[in-house]
Amino acid sequence: MITRVLLVEDEIDALEILEFYLNTVFDEVSCASNGQEGLFLYEEAQKDNKCFDLVISDIKMPKKDGMTMIEDISKLNGEQKFIIVSAHKDEEYLFKSISLNVVSYFVKPLDIKKIMEILKKVKIKVLKEKTKEKKEDDIILINNTFSYNKNNSSLYNKKEIINLSKKEILLIEALLLNIKIIKTKENLKEFVWKDNKSSDATLRTLIKRVKDKISDDDFIVSKKGLGYIIE
Repeated sequence: MITRVLLVEDEIDALEILEFYLNTVFDEVSCASNGQEGLFLYEEAQKDNKCFDLVISDIKMPKKDGMTMIEDISKLNGEQKFIIVSAHKDEEYLFKSISLNVVSYFVKPLDIKKIMEILKKVKIKVLKEKTKEKKEDDIILINNTFSYNKNNSSLYNKKEIINLSKKEILLIEALLLNIKIIKTKENLKEFVWKDNKSSDATLRTLIKRVKDKISDDDFIVSKKGLGYIIE
């Protein structure tokens, strides 16, 4: 699980110090010298389906100040975590940050010992959240009765594992892939048997075997003339 941080700081000395220590805690650190550049890097990361686990930003910067940048980023991602860097514990900034996901403050002059303590705590929290999200992503809730665990390739009826053959597992995985899209017979044959030359009868037999095992709350629906889908 890669941890990423965006650091936005216009003072070169503070930027270099924070970048150095951030690199000892997190896997990837991206740097920007003002809020406008910081927002651009954030937007570019989103386009690449990447996310920053933490955004650390100074407040008073040219082109776009830190608080405005934080507000703009929050519009893109309401769950984004921030740490504010400021030379002053300005009540105006503290008040503005109440509605934002600001987890801590670094006050200049920088106290490296305190900063490292905070960064390590934040990383532990980030990793816990990533682990939880990964576990949740591994479980697909099919309906009120059945769920599929991608991690161990198992179908569950509540908490009980359903005994499935390799081909039956492949059939379910084929149907779960882009779950809202109807799968043609050819799609399913290609996925299960790695070709589309298997007979329709063989596919129907496989589907019937699975449907018999999920009869408590059958989720495989035939769309006449089109194929099959999970509903």
